[in-house]
Amino acid sequence: MPAASCDSPLADIEDIVSREDSKPQDRYFSRKNIVPKVRIRNTQKCLQEEDDPPSDSTIPGIQKIWIRTWGCSHNNSDGEYMAGQLAAYGYKITENPSEADLWLLNSCTVKNPAEDHFRNSIKKAQEEDKKVVLAGCVPQAQPRQDYLKGLSIIGVQQIDRVVEVVEETIKGHSVRLLGQKKSNGKRLGGARLDLPKIRKNPLIEIISINTGCLNACTYCKTKHARGNLASYPIDELVDRAKQSFQEGVCEIWLTSEDTGAYGRDIGTDLPTLLWKLVEVIPEGAMLRLGMTNPPYILEHLEEMAKILNHPRVYAFLHIPVQSASDSVLMEMKREYCVADFKRVVDFLKEKVPGLTIATDIICGFPGETDQDFQDTLKLVEDYKFPSLFINQFYPRPGTPAAKIQQVPAHVKKQRTKDLSQLFHSYNPYDHKIGERQQVLVTEESFDSKFYVAHNQFYEQVLVPKNPMFMGKMVEVDIYESGKHFMKGQPVSNAKVYTPSISKPLAKGEVSGLTEEFRHVLENGTRREAPGSAKGLGAGLGPRTGFQMPWMLPDGGLKTLSVALALLALLIAFFMKTQP
Repeated sequence: MPAASCDSPLADIEDIVSREDSKPQDRYFSRKNIVPKVRIRNTQKCLQEEDDPPSDSTIPGIQKIWIRTWGCSHNNSDGEYMAGQLAAYGYKITENPSEADLWLLNSCTVKNPAEDHFRNSIKKAQEEDKKVVLAGCVPQAQPRQDYLKGLSIIGVQQIDRVVEVVEETIKGHSVRLLGQKKSNGKRLGGARLDLPKIRKNPLIEIISINTGCLNACTYCKTKHARGNLASYPIDELVDRAKQSFQEGVCEIWLTSEDTGAYGRDIGTDLPTLLWKLVEVIPEGAMLRLGMTNPPYILEHLEEMAKILNHPRVYAFLHIPVQSASDSVLMEMKREYCVADFKRVVDFLKEKVPGLTIATDIICGFPGETDQDFQDTLKLVEDYKFPSLFINQFYPRPGTPAAKIQQVPAHVKKQRTKDLSQLFHSYNPYDHKIGERQQVLVTEESFDSKFYVAHNQFYEQVLVPKNPMFMGKMVEVDIYESGKHFMKGQPVSNAKVYTPSISKPLAKGEVSGLTEEFRHVLENGTRREAPGSAKGLGAGLGPRTGFQMPWMLPDGGLKTLSVALALLALLIAFFMKTQP
């Protein structure tokens, strides 16, 4: 600033007002000449805003929710648990996506096509202006993907907090819960097993016995989501089985990323669990084992043979081989060789007559040569697996196998085609025509023409649609066979045995509403168990990892929410009517 500007310092702030400026009294008198301008109100816009109240005034627990699940039985179990909690809270679970207010998309990250379907569903939901909550292995493994930005996510170990996430999403907020369940610093198997759930099939209970695994397969993305092995205690699993039978379940599926590794982190093992479960299975009900990798079943072969011979356990085992080439298995880091797989299968088939072995094969894994693939074809030809899951290799982002030089796409496709042709060249059930079998009927066929049952070896048998058979053990004569099924004619005058100890729940009915849970529903307050946690993390009854907001005394949050919503509407209306 020039020095001259400081020659006549201001004595007062008013000294900066020039003579030409209007005086206060002039400004006052000039107001009389001002003509007020009428502001034209956009009536249509105001009506639209009044019809759309602020997000915080939305009342949770009354919306319709559509749940879509991709992937394995573990994922399906998670979806059933989330549906049960939401229904218990008051949300309506619908099978019609167009009428839903919110889509809960429970994803699978095993293969590219599954993730593509997941991504397309997100896009469709956004196009239809649906609220979206994402779950499953895709967002858990890669929550920062561009197409997931701004969307709510519920982690695979946080499914007991799904109500919180849905509630906030409906209000217009974005919530992400991706943490791990821990107790005293030790990782747990996941959410509690006694959560409410809605079984997709009221006759079948899916129990996850552990989450994660001990392997580090180079092609696997699921490891990124499910992590290392974490097993549930035996007593919790047995209690869950007991509860299931009390609700009319007649078939239990044990599932996990690797059932054979069960218990290694908590000082027990799979045979010990299975013997405990067999004790509580009612006569006529059945238990099906899930997938187990060869390394962890080798040391339990004798005990596993005894268990698979038990009349209430299906003589069925899913053991993925993936390739019949040791060099490919080494690149996959599968931690076994082809000889190990053959030893498991040969031993169990000898000790358990009629045993069904299902397996998986990946075609075109990086580095697989023509000879490697021929060895795989030879294995299938020798064993003629009745159930074979054929997968063309897809490089999953972030996995070591995605960085290896890939087999050309046309080679992968041809190998997949060749293996499929070999698989369809034999009929595994032709020799069973004329047999009389006991089968357990549990569901309806896709074409709705038959009921679907399974015999002792978990082979699919189609029977006539007689409502009297559903959930029952029926004796049939096999008269026809196909690639994946047999057809059975019920034996006349044969006894139809009901294995369940209770009447099954209705389709869509919530399971797990124990006495304590019902007390919460009826009274709006929770009875604290001795030594139980309080406040955040206490849970619904003993279940969820948070205090349900509608457990407030004297009416609960729903009454409070209504009052707050009305207050917000009144304030908004008052503000808009002011000039």
